[in-house]
Amino acid sequence: MTTPLPPSAQEAMEAFSACPGWEQRARLLMQWGERLAPLSDTERSEANRVSGCESLVWLVGEYRDDAWRFRAASDARLIRGLLAVLLARVDGLDGPALQALDLADWFSQLGLGRQLSPSRSNGLNAVLLRMRELAETAAH
Repeated sequence: MTTPLPPSAQEAMEAFSACPGWEQRARLLMQWGERLAPLSDTERSEANRVSGCESLVWLVGEYRDDAWRFRAASDARLIRGLLAVLLARVDGLDGPALQALDLADWFSQLGLGRQLSPSRSNGLNAVLLRMRELAETAAH
């Protein structure tokens, strides 16, 4: 049984599917990165920094109404775009759905899988791992 995509993930799927090639997807990725709500200086703390990323990445999560809402920021433009499509995919998920998410599959569906370098892939996996840790900690 497949869980339906959150509306923001459906929007990402439609937008990226419409791109004929990598250059258009990269441009779209940059545009999605501009959508990220900025984090305050206090949110850009060492405690919210995701380790395992080559770029600086911060992540804050909030659990309300039985669903997770995450916000993230990065110093790198392309990473901001990748974070934006990751956040679109996880928006509103509960802990078990977050644990079950296949990150590589999501980026492949968007046509971005092959363009992810190993370091970017590792960084995004570190972000997802941090999300899962926050969900796991909140569950206890």
